[in-house]
Amino acid sequence: MTQTNNRFLDDFARLMTDAAGAAQGVKREVETIVKAQGERVLNGMDVVRREEFEVVKAMAEKARLENERLEQRIAALEAKLGT
Repeated sequence: MTQTNNRFLDDFARLMTDAAGAAQGVKREVETIVKAQGERVLNGMDVVRREEFEVVKAMAEKARLENERLEQRIAALEAKLGT
């Protein structure tokens, strides 16, 4: 099998490779811009971050468990007093 050097095809292949690289660069730039815009919109809406939500959720769970424990204790004391 003979291999021919076709300058046109070589140049065309090089052009397509460069175009693909440029497209990847544009894609990264667009993703960066969209992410920045999304963050700006969310910050303007005063949305809670996931970490903050998880902390408050854990605090609420702890408070709920403490309330249940205290309710049981009150019920036991009331039963002891005969109320």
